[in-house]
Amino acid sequence: MPNDSNDATAVNASTPVRLTATAKAAGCAAKLSPSVLEAALKALPAQHDPNRIVGFETSDDAAVYRLGPDLAIVQTVDFFTPIVDDPFEFGQVAATNALSDVYAMGGRPVSSLTILAFPANGDPAVLEQILRGGLSKMSEANCTVVGGHSIRDEELKFGYAVTGTIHPDKIWKNVGAQPGDALILTKALGTGVISTAIKQQKAEPAWIAAATKSMTTLNRDAADGLHDFEAAHPHAIHAVTDVTGFGLLGHAREMAIGSGVAIEIDHAKIAYLEGAIDAARAGFFSLGMKNNREFVEGCADFAPTVLDEFRALVVDPQTSGGLLVAVSQPHANEAIAALKNRYVDARIVGAVKPKTAHLLFVA
Repeated sequence: MPNDSNDATAVNASTPVRLTATAKAAGCAAKLSPSVLEAALKALPAQHDPNRIVGFETSDDAAVYRLGPDLAIVQTVDFFTPIVDDPFEFGQVAATNALSDVYAMGGRPVSSLTILAFPANGDPAVLEQILRGGLSKMSEANCTVVGGHSIRDEELKFGYAVTGTIHPDKIWKNVGAQPGDALILTKALGTGVISTAIKQQKAEPAWIAAATKSMTTLNRDAADGLHDFEAAHPHAIHAVTDVTGFGLLGHAREMAIGSGVAIEIDHAKIAYLEGAIDAARAGFFSLGMKNNREFVEGCADFAPTVLDEFRALVVDPQTSGGLLVAVSQPHANEAIAALKNRYVDARIVGAVKPKTAHLLFVA
């Protein structure tokens, strides 16, 4: 690899640590194009196992496998390239993001395995801080790191395979949304455009702080709030997913297709991270955003009043984003109250509609 400013050898003691400079794409924006991945998965032969409750057929957040009448395991894996420059914070973000899929299914994380690709001549102190940051979030989640695997790679990558537990009859899936449901989003959007600005050294300190805080906030409190709500209103939660690399519209598309419905989103009701709108107006767009836009362009309509920066933000790849939840409309405000009791700034951002020619509409 050439020895320039984008060389992964920047991860050593002789130069200032700017982890984002070592990656071609940052965080979840490094994901494969959703259209490419979808085509490959559809071509695979089916495996039949009566104990597999959730597989990859519905593009759900994690797999669920039944071990017994009252116990199933939730399994997920997530790793990516640096999205922030500080090694400790990068480890925290990677762990928070990996844990999110278990929370999105309604599960409780219990153990994890580390996945690491690190330059052969990288600084061991940087590696220690990455691992230490990840461990801090795994400990916060009461999830034990039990091992892992590492390889030499000029482009740094880090993440976890996480296993959780869940009751087989209490799984939240990304399908099941019903016409009339309210759509709730539990985090602000904008980590993708801000991380692109960070990579280009154009992000304001306040933007970086806001994005880092969001990306290192576990979705545990949001999941706990939904569990509280569900205890009072059984069967009122119809579908749940987390918003990550495919952006809000990409994950809404999966929910709409799997549920046989259409989804309408009001962009003015969405919370945006400090600096996100400015970063979108300045054009800090990743290849991941371009892929996401192409993925949904055939099934998404926008009201003429939706400005370009908001059209970008609803397809912006999110890292460690919030939960998108379809709940029964009569109980939507109670769901919001339960989330706020857990100090989650959740908002009703849209509604589920009967299926139409276009799956998605942004007003």
